[in-house]
Amino acid sequence: MMGGGFGFGIPGLGMVLLWGLIIVAVVLIARAFYGTHERGSQKSAREILDERYARGEIGRDEYEEQRRTLK
Repeated sequence: MMGGGFGFGIPGLGMVLLWGLIIVAVVLIARAFYGTHERGSQKSAREILDERYARGEIGRDEYEEQRRTLK
């Protein structure tokens, strides 16, 4: 009773499916760890504006004008 491994009728198909499942599992685990980090790091427009003002990239007048625009 030579079923081709893992009970499939085509030799080698079981190993291909096994490796495919392993690769899919690794990709899903990687996305779970790294995907949540990317989504959690998105800042609001107000936070970005505040940071730009704090770094001195924009002046007070431009900061207040942009802040009024965001409301």
